[in-house]
Amino acid sequence: MSCPRRGGATVAERAGCCLPKLAPRLDAAEARRISNDLAILAHPIRLQILDLLAQYQGQVCVCDLEAALPVKQPTVSHHLKILREAGLITAERQGLWIYYSICCDAVQTMRERVMAQFAFLG
Repeated sequence: MSCPRRGGATVAERAGCCLPKLAPRLDAAEARRISNDLAILAHPIRLQILDLLAQYQGQVCVCDLEAALPVKQPTVSHHLKILREAGLITAERQGLWIYYSICCDAVQTMRERVMAQFAFLG
């Protein structure tokens, strides 16, 4: 944000209160990517689904996920769709059932991208 000029000097220059040429380390595109990553992970049911899939390291049926979670099948399916569209899980139909598994590489990539941006905080 630039400070308005009056009398040839900016308000910041007169007051000495603003840092000159302050610029974010994060460009707009990367900020959007990180924001999207965090939004995907921002729901407790999605975190629990990822935890269950990681825990069982194989294919898990939606009926098993529903039994393990405090929500009904349509809600489980909604969150599975979000995770699938984000590339964090895969779905494979076997007869009448759909089995889900975690995409470890995609989860690791997302984790690294988010953590890299917050490394400067601590």
